[in-house]
Amino acid sequence: MQHPPPQPQALLATPDELRDRIRQLGTSVPRRDDPRLPQVRAILAELGGQPGPLLPVLHAVQDTLGCIPPELVGEIAQGLNLSRAEVHGVITYYHHFRSEPAGRHVLELCRAEACQAMGGEDLWRHACASARLPAQGGRTADGAFSVEPVYCLGLCAQSPAALLDGRPHARLDAQRLDALMGRAREAA
Repeated sequence: MQHPPPQPQALLATPDELRDRIRQLGTSVPRRDDPRLPQVRAILAELGGQPGPLLPVLHAVQDTLGCIPPELVGEIAQGLNLSRAEVHGVITYYHHFRSEPAGRHVLELCRAEACQAMGGEDLWRHACASARLPAQGGRTADGAFSVEPVYCLGLCAQSPAALLDGRPHARLDAQRLDALMGRAREAA
């Protein structure tokens, strides 16, 4: 009995998604008077010579500018002798990096298995709905909050867990999350 040929695995992205990703590679260039250029060049000068400099450079750029602007991807790539695609691939692979500034408050909800098993998915949906964000999270229209996924905070025994402005919070439910977000909003 002859077996049918193996079916190809599903594509990771549709052609339209690939086209959109290519457009996001930072094909635009910053203006010569862009005040961020000297900052990025200083970071490249400081960190570019160390072994494996891409991640430290990206962290430093995001810490300095609040994000990694797409129009500066080419400058980073050139400074490290990499392609734009290589830099973009790392930026999009790690959830920590963002191409737009975050909200004044950043809520990172754990999406790992232990938190999922303890209601993390419902908590994620609640956070997005209460912030009036799409299901994938993002930044609120007023810029008050960013809701972002994070994959394991090391608080598995106390799940579901989150970071709000870098501070860990565990054993969360919708009411506790609402209270945390309310206090953060009032403090701003």
